[in-house]
Amino acid sequence: MAEEAHRSQAAQISVTRNGEADKSNEEVFHRDVPHNASSGPITSQSHNSPENYAMNEGVVQVGPYTGASREQQMGGAVVLADDIKSPAIEKLELVRKWSISTYKCTKQILSEKLGRGSRTVDLELEAQIEILRENKRKYEHVIKLAQTLCTQLAQMMQTQRQLGDAFADLGLKTPELHEEFGYNAETQKLLAKNGETLLGAINFFISSVKTLVDKTIEDTLINIKQYEAARIEYDAYRTDLEELNLGPRDATTLPKIELSQQQFQIQREKYERMRNDVSVKLKFLEENKVKVLHNQLILFHNAIAAYFAGNQQQLEQTLKQFHIKLKLPGGETPSWLEEH
Repeated sequence: MAEEAHRSQAAQISVTRNGEADKSNEEVFHRDVPHNASSGPITSQSHNSPENYAMNEGVVQVGPYTGASREQQMGGAVVLADDIKSPAIEKLELVRKWSISTYKCTKQILSEKLGRGSRTVDLELEAQIEILRENKRKYEHVIKLAQTLCTQLAQMMQTQRQLGDAFADLGLKTPELHEEFGYNAETQKLLAKNGETLLGAINFFISSVKTLVDKTIEDTLINIKQYEAARIEYDAYRTDLEELNLGPRDATTLPKIELSQQQFQIQREKYERMRNDVSVKLKFLEENKVKVLHNQLILFHNAIAAYFAGNQQQLEQTLKQFHIKLKLPGGETPSWLEEH
């Protein structure tokens, strides 16, 4: 009888919230009454699905209550998950902001090209930028012409050396014209030597102008491109704010207008900062350009004039004035420590 009473208590029917019998058997609680007081309170509560009910029926789990420790473990796992997801969320937010800004800028560019949108123009600064770009193209053309001159001069020097050797050989084989051939041989060799000096001066001129164009001017043009990008972004947010101000003002649009106003102010400050930076850089570039080209043009003129005048002393003096060292044919290239 005691065994039957024990089974009846272990197989109690679960009830629903309304106090009715749970016919679906979705949740079943198994309870076990202790046989004696010495065994201590032993309770087991299992939450099983209908599929696992048949397997878990009649099983008594014995052990201390572990609900609190499980909750603590689960709580720690949640914190770690949040820490892992936070960088991904930040990246998604950055991508979202970048996408919105790119869309606005693309829309502004298309509107300007189609003649539908307005753009902010600084007439004085735009004129200076256009002059700089035009001068850069002209300087590059001068560099190409100077390089062509160097190539032609090197070919002429090679011909002069060969002609001088031919005259010297004929002078040895023709005793009656020994002096005449000798004069011409010396003249051609002297012209070739002066040509090397002139070639060094022209190469120095090319190197200096290339540094001005490829580094100094190009660095300024990079800043100009950043300024133009800031101008487009500023106009894009300005246009967006103007469109919102033309629309209705209600509880829905007022927060958008306020946010757009803040973004517009940020872009305006960025645009003005970039514009001032470009203006200052153009001013310094102009001063540096005048100084560099002044010296290089004097070098080029004096070297060309001395060469065609046959003034070897003046030609060499010009190279010393600008601290130009010629590389001897077949000579070893100086080491890095010697150059610096």
